Amino acid sequence: MSRPDTAPADTAPTGTAPADAEKFLLDAEADVRPSPQGRAARRELLAHPVVLLVGIVLASLNMRAALASVSPLVGEISEAFGLSSTASSLVTSVPVLFLGVGALVAPWLARRFGTELVLFCALLLLGIGILVRVLPSVGALYGGGVLVGTAIALLNVLMPGLIKRDFPDRAASMTSVYTGAMIAGATVVAAASVPLEKAFGDSWEASLAFWSLLAAVAAVAWLPQVLIARGRTGHEVRKAAPAGRPARSVWRSSLAWQVTLFMGLQSLWSYVLIAWMPTIFTDHGMSRATAGVIFAFNNLIQVAGAFGVPLLAGRMRSQRPLVALVTALVAAGYAGLMVAPVSGAWLWSAVLGIGQGGAVGLALTLIVLRSGDAMAAARLSGMAQTVGYLLAAAGPLAVGAVYQATGSWTVPICLVLGVCAAALVVGLLAARDRTV
Repeated sequence: MSRPDTAPADTAPTGTAPADAEKFLLDAEADVRPSPQGRAARRELLAHPVVLLVGIVLASLNMRAALASVSPLVGEISEAFGLSSTASSLVTSVPVLFLGVGALVAPWLARRFGTELVLFCALLLLGIGILVRVLPSVGALYGGGVLVGTAIALLNVLMPGLIKRDFPDRAASMTSVYTGAMIAGATVVAAASVPLEKAFGDSWEASLAFWSLLAAVAAVAWLPQVLIARGRTGHEVRKAAPAGRPARSVWRSSLAWQVTLFMGLQSLWSYVLIAWMPTIFTDHGMSRATAGVIFAFNNLIQVAGAFGVPLLAGRMRSQRPLVALVTALVAAGYAGLMVAPVSGAWLWSAVLGIGQGGAVGLALTLIVLRSGDAMAAARLSGMAQTVGYLLAAAGPLAVGAVYQATGSWTVPICLVLGVCAAALVVGLLAARDRTV
């Protein structure tokens, strides 16, 4: 209703005041409501590649941090709850097991709710899981590990598809960025866990809980992607199969299985080291502080391999030389831990670091390079990380059980050397210039 021209501004006729008030509120709302052009400009700013890159890097920093924070403190955790060697290995194995279980549902969740929203929720779940893990009970310790593993699984599985979708021409270089950030996060956390424990009055609980802040920061940085995804249609990790050509299941592809087994075997040898490397050193007489520093150094060196190998892989039609290189380095490092664990600790840590970082970077790059499109990348990533991490979860548990039975690290390390040989075989097959 329009305002009568004859009515004084302060003496509106009876019956017009509500209408005047309504018009005033509508006008005021129009003044503060962004114009369509303003909303478009805001979406364009949020969708800027730099904003997305920051979100990817911060999310990637969390993809190993919650796991790496436990290893330097496993002795204190075991003592606090009276855990055996086998039970202590479950502190690491349970999250890794749920890396595989969570990977089963990640592609479905992304199709149902959108990749951006699922990644945002995964970061929130990760922060919650870290806090649950430090509650004063064994059930919470393992239950928090379940939440942590599930959250990291969602991040692990969806990141390759996101990169294939949003950076199709720079997939290998972007893979090097996020794998480098992932390893860098683990490095910082591994180095800081024991100092944080001392800073918080010898509280391992406070040291572990501190890293929930890293997940919270990453969630805030990822929120812009959720906002712009709300206005996006048909821009998810899915595509209709070409007419007359139904999509073939990746589970029936021999190439997909080769990529999957390489992912699983390299994950197995890495998580064995995450769980047991500091313990191997301390069992041979090294101080816990020194063992923690060398473990952090191992993670630091991994950054070089994780960043460099994907860049090289993207420039090669066949990645077989890289498969041979990274598996040989890891095998040499494990052999060194068996022969001279203390005197050669820094050398073996460096050799293992380059091999480990290169192997995980290569495995994730193979998922992207062996995929024909973003949908195939998401499906192959889900398969590779489901089976791969279920396989990897057996590593720390099996090594802990064999060590407890034999009282020596010789037999467990020999078993891991067998894993390196198997990874070489399947890796050479996965590195051929073919696509799923």
